[in-house]
Amino acid sequence: MQQALEHHYGYLFEPELLEEIKSVGLYKKVNQGEVLMAIGDTVTNMPLLLKGAIKILREDEGGDELLLYFIERGDTCAMTFSCCLGRNKSEIRAVAETNAEILMIPVQYMELWMGKYKSWQKFILDSYQARMKELLETIDTLAFLKMDERLLKHLQDKAKVTQDDLIYATHQEIANDLNTSRVVVSRLLKKMENDGKIKLFRNQIKVLLL
Repeated sequence: MQQALEHHYGYLFEPELLEEIKSVGLYKKVNQGEVLMAIGDTVTNMPLLLKGAIKILREDEGGDELLLYFIERGDTCAMTFSCCLGRNKSEIRAVAETNAEILMIPVQYMELWMGKYKSWQKFILDSYQARMKELLETIDTLAFLKMDERLLKHLQDKAKVTQDDLIYATHQEIANDLNTSRVVVSRLLKKMENDGKIKLFRNQIKVLLL
C-alpha cells in the first residue's frame, strides 16, 4: 500500500501530507462489480485510487443508469469531495470497473487539508477540472454522437482505463452503462465486428480500433 501511494501520489504531495494520508487512510480492496457507494448513502470518506478503475453512474427516477465517467489510479472523485464538504448524501453510484485498491480518507480531513496543504488544494481543484471536462464530454456524446459512435467510444474508454484491449462485460452490462437496450448493443457490436473495429467472444470484446 505504501509503495503504491508514493508511486501514484508522491510527486503530487509533500512528505508531511503523505504521512498524514498513511496515518488516517483506510486501505480497502474491492472486487470488480462491487458497489463502493450507492445513491443516497451518507458520504463519510473520499477515495484515493491506488490500483484499478472505478465507474461513476447517475440514476434517473425510473432507475435507469447512465455512465458519467471513470476514475483511474492516482485520481479521486471530485463529486464525492463536494458531498463531503456539504455533508450531503451521495447523488452518484460508484462501482468497481476492475478489481481495485483504495485508500478511504475520512471526511473530517478534507477541509482541513485544503487550508493546510497547497498540494492538496491543487489536487482537488485539478480533479474538479478533469471531472467537469469529462462530464462535458459525456453531454457532447449524448447530444451529438449516434449510438454506434457512443458505443465505440465507450469501449475505447473502458480499454484505456483498464489498460487492456480485452473488455470483460456482457452486452447487458454495456447497455446499462449507455442507458439503452441489450438488443441495440448486440446488433451494433455485430456490425462493428464486421467492420473490423472489434472482435467478439463470449462475454468478452477485443477492441481493435484504439
